[in-house]
Amino acid sequence: MSNPKIGILAGEGKMPVYIARNARARGYDVYVLCLKGNGKPADYKPYAQDTGQIRLGQLGAGIAFFKERGVHEVVMAGRVQHTSIFTNLMPDKRGFAFLSSLKTMQTKQILSRLIEECAKDGVHFVNSALFLEDFFPKKGVLSRRMPTENEQKTIDYGFHIAKEIATLDIGLTCVVSQQAVIAVEGMEGTDKCIARAAELYKKNAEKDSPVAVVKAARPNQDMRYDLPVIGKGTLKSVHKAGFPILAFEAEKTLVMDLDEVIELANKLNICLVAV
Repeated sequence: MSNPKIGILAGEGKMPVYIARNARARGYDVYVLCLKGNGKPADYKPYAQDTGQIRLGQLGAGIAFFKERGVHEVVMAGRVQHTSIFTNLMPDKRGFAFLSSLKTMQTKQILSRLIEECAKDGVHFVNSALFLEDFFPKKGVLSRRMPTENEQKTIDYGFHIAKEIATLDIGLTCVVSQQAVIAVEGMEGTDKCIARAAELYKKNAEKDSPVAVVKAARPNQDMRYDLPVIGKGTLKSVHKAGFPILAFEAEKTLVMDLDEVIELANKLNICLVAV
């Protein structure tokens, strides 16, 4: 009896690598298609039966890669810089037709339509957190450092703002202080949003006050794409900015290397909260 097959459409970061590793450990044959400039085929050699690489927009080639290998279920995982639509887009014939059909270039619109288009050829995207069930912390303070009453108010306000911008498909992260928004995440991504907030805050803050970096999932988050993700790199960005709090939506945010993230939060004296 042959092994079940799973495909991975891989961006950058550890998430797709961990999925490949865990899928292989559970007896799956793994086929990985990397997006050029984001995922690296070499990272998957220990786990994958086969790997390939396409540029962003090569929809026909991507579908063909999975169909030719008899792969019908695919996980979409890893970061893809949103600015790639301006710098790394090279559509094939089918990709051009697909892009021409889009009403907007918002992430939700692109990815939901992409899923529909691939399904026409029997390539179905499944839960992005497949094989990563233990990576979603439940509600509570994960670090030794607890939030003060004032910091908790800042976290609550930030969570409200993060949910609002997620609803509008602007980004999933905001940085807030004193019931005011310092920065929201756009195409630049979480780390650059935090760095921009640090620059604004240091230039303009008249006194120290609680600053929180907060990440949330979209309402009715489609688990097949663009999940909120944090990791040690996020914590390092928060620490470099001089901010004391990183909060995220409980049970809907994927935390890479959770034990190591908690250990680092304690080392850096950052309050880490699942809201």
